[in-house]
Amino acid sequence: MKTLHCADAGFTCDAVVTANTEEEVLTIASEHARTVHGTEVTPEMAEQIKTLIKEA
Repeated sequence: MKTLHCADAGFTCDAVVTANTEEEVLTIASEHARTVHGTEVTPEMAEQIKTLIKEA
């Protein structure tokens, strides 16, 4: 399992995304960023976010 804490990406947010693969985490995190934070995840941001994904 892979996890990403939204706060690690610089948001004041307690959300944690958990999925089987990095790609799934990025998909869910991108949707969360758009709907909750009003932020579109660019390819450059996605590359930075990948470095924050941890093995659960």
